[in-house]
Amino acid sequence: MSVTASFIGEAQKFCMALIVQKYGGTSVGNTDRIKNVAARVAKYHAQGDKIVVVVSAMSGVTDGLIKLAKDIAPLPSEREMDMLLATGEQQTIALTAIALHTIGIPAVSMTGAQAGIVTDGVHTKAKIHNITPQQVHTALDAGNVVIVAGFQGETAAGQITTLGRGGSDLTAIALAAALKADLCQIYTDVDGVYTTDPRIVPNAKKLSEISYDEMLELASLGAKVMQSRSVEFAKKFGVVFEVRSSLNDNPGTIVKEETKSMEGVVVRGVALDKNQAKVTLVGVPDKPGVAAKIFKALGDATVNVDMIIQNISHGTGTPATDISFTADKPDLLKAQKVIEGLKKEVGYREVITAEKIGKLSIVGVGMKSHTGVAGKLFETLANEGVNIDMISTSEIKISVVIDLAKGEQAVKAVHAAFIG
Repeated sequence: MSVTASFIGEAQKFCMALIVQKYGGTSVGNTDRIKNVAARVAKYHAQGDKIVVVVSAMSGVTDGLIKLAKDIAPLPSEREMDMLLATGEQQTIALTAIALHTIGIPAVSMTGAQAGIVTDGVHTKAKIHNITPQQVHTALDAGNVVIVAGFQGETAAGQITTLGRGGSDLTAIALAAALKADLCQIYTDVDGVYTTDPRIVPNAKKLSEISYDEMLELASLGAKVMQSRSVEFAKKFGVVFEVRSSLNDNPGTIVKEETKSMEGVVVRGVALDKNQAKVTLVGVPDKPGVAAKIFKALGDATVNVDMIIQNISHGTGTPATDISFTADKPDLLKAQKVIEGLKKEVGYREVITAEKIGKLSIVGVGMKSHTGVAGKLFETLANEGVNIDMISTSEIKISVVIDLAKGEQAVKAVHAAFIG
């Protein structure tokens, strides 16, 4: 049985289905919540379904492990960080299996490597090369619920790797594709995907459905519901999935291919990314090849650069430019180290960094067929006294860098202007 566009995420509509469920850190945040997950899984098992459960580390565990490492070294070895961080999910899979055993459900836990997840060798941000889930099939055929550690895999040479923040989402989507699952559910602590963060805008609306492209943009722009790479993977392999709460039985949000009806909504969501930092190289020689050297070096160091702006630099006697770019805050130290290493080769005058910035974005496939969206956004921000530092656009999104202190005020105003 395959999932079609009419899929509404209600497992009762499937009989003897193969289901992949993912539970995030808050859903398994303590032993009571792990027991709650076990009880939910037991209901599906009682229907005769084959269940693969992907879990994250318990809430706060990964951050605690990172802090321990950084108490020892500000820039610890990425290989050793993978060895350390992979232990967080391994705690959860064992505890979840134990919780299922106590209620009479046969279950077996597996690391990412045991589940057949093979990655490249880029530590802390590995990409999945392939999945050979033979052990998963064998365990399912024996009547077990299979609990897989999210966020991790193993290289062909046997090195443990992790998939980056939110990597458990990617594990679940990739396993659903490899296993040809009938149903993929991403359980979190919210009811689904909202038009913006309900903690900022209490009247934010839950979306019943959203396109892969819209979800991909929102995920990459700071919406914390899904990891962007997992949405990209789902789109590539046609994995329709549902985002729903592990704390209730409310229907969630279906993420699927774009349909014509979706274009009627101009702006689907508003996102604020508070995890961005800005780096500006002042007085960069204005000649061919300089930008290539800078961004190749950043790419080689696995620093993910987002927005880029180049301006004419003033105050120098020779032709020069200022180059600004944004990156995730955790990558700032790494980016600074790369830039400092290019000082002699590039010949820039100075480097300025800023961490108190926010990236506000509006997203919607309807923007492709509606005009005046940018003007309305800029006017709304101007009326709130919010200055725009950088601008980036695509067919279905507009992003602006603003002062972080005015971020939530800006989100409220923009949401009211476009969504209500």
